[in-house]
Amino acid sequence: MRIAICDDEEVQRQLLAEYLREWADTVHLLLETVSYPNAESFLFQWEEDKDFDLLILDIEMGSINGVELAMKLRENNEQIPILFITGYEDYMAQGYEVSALHYLLKPVNKQKFFEVLERLQKKTKMENKILLQTDTGMLSVLPSDIWYIEAVGHKSNLITINDEYVLKHSISELEKILEQENGILSCHRSFLVNMQHVSSITKSELVLDNSIRIPVSRGNARKINEAFIRYYTV
Repeated sequence: MRIAICDDEEVQRQLLAEYLREWADTVHLLLETVSYPNAESFLFQWEEDKDFDLLILDIEMGSINGVELAMKLRENNEQIPILFITGYEDYMAQGYEVSALHYLLKPVNKQKFFEVLERLQKKTKMENKILLQTDTGMLSVLPSDIWYIEAVGHKSNLITINDEYVLKHSISELEKILEQENGILSCHRSFLVNMQHVSSITKSELVLDNSIRIPVSRGNARKINEAFIRYYTV
């Protein structure tokens, strides 16, 4: 696992790197940590090396703060998990806007930090591609790349980060294949949605990170709300 730390405070970078080494030793994981003193130095390196499993971002930095850096990455459809470190609770909503994995307040509680890392490790282990049948052949897709699935007669439309596909599977078949294990839930009799890409919830709709709105049926409302809270709570 490779993790990048971007923080303008050297003491904070060293502390987080120390916590990461301790956690890696505990779970017997080979871990590489790369530290950056500002957003500019990270972006310069990012152009050449994007092989990171997690970006730990301080929000209050210099000319480019952590949220602005995250927005630059998301503009280019970069899906690297982001953990925000901040001294202010007011930044929580902004973290959700860029689909942050989580945020932690300074001073960082080591146990909470470890819990976030364990959650990421568990999610990474689950990231095995699944095979689905399309009209033109077999499709291999990562569950995290799925935005949502819509029933169309006895078939289904699969909408992913980069493309759309017509699947030969019915929505009920896909629910059995995908639900729960990969965080893809039924929110309506005609829709499955990936909770990873949900930015907000109303009484009747889910709003995805790309602003698409998906209906929520009354029967699924409680399940969806509980899943949303679980996803954003360690």
